[in-house]
Amino acid sequence: MKAMRIITALSMILKMLLRRRIIIISLLVLPFVFLTIVELTAPTRFIPFRLASLDVRVFIRESLKEIALVFFSVTSSGFLVSLLALNLVQIENEVNRRLVICGYHPFDLLISNLLALLLVILTIAVYIGLLINEFVAVRHLPMFIFGLMLIGFVYGCYGLTIGSLIKGKLEGVFFIVLLANIDAGWLQNPMYYAEAHNNEIIRYLPAYFPSQSAIIAAFTDYSGANARFYSILYGTGFLILALLIFYNKMRIKK
Repeated sequence: MKAMRIITALSMILKMLLRRRIIIISLLVLPFVFLTIVELTAPTRFIPFRLASLDVRVFIRESLKEIALVFFSVTSSGFLVSLLALNLVQIENEVNRRLVICGYHPFDLLISNLLALLLVILTIAVYIGLLINEFVAVRHLPMFIFGLMLIGFVYGCYGLTIGSLIKGKLEGVFFIVLLANIDAGWLQNPMYYAEAHNNEIIRYLPAYFPSQSAIIAAFTDYSGANARFYSILYGTGFLILALLIFYNKMRIKK
């Protein structure tokens, strides 16, 4: 694996993204529209809910509007990054095959995709973090932005895995939307989680720890170190799986 090849592939991926202006516009406009709709429609009634990932039983009391804004900022981060990660792998599939034939290692290509994805994750997390801070007084903004980066990392690596595993674009989008909608968009909602039966199942889903990390940082002074650690562990598991699948598909069989 050579650094210059990774840098070259990374620059090509970034140029491709910048040429596709609809992607840039979507990343900037969709979170703003989404959070504005929540701001205009969510009720302001205060409710207590439990932070389930902490070792102690902690209940906090916040307005439904602020909870919804924070939760949906996490949801939109994971959803956007996962779709972009899927697109990164699938759209350049034939190009990647030709690059492997020309001497690139499959790991060079996947690492360059991962680096491009990390830049996008950082950009989306900072943008949405600063945007949500205009709607909600986030208590610890840097840690909240890091929580958004974690959901982007977990779901971004999931998108890389699906993109490496499934060739069809429609099938790939289906798998992304299915999990993101059920997990990040529904079950991790603290208002739903508080009343859910068999919530142990929810704890094993990918968005659980990143969501908890972001919510802890947004509303409390408690440490979310455990949630951050397990988020990185979960995302790394998806990344290793994506590496193995991508390598097996791209390597030249003798």
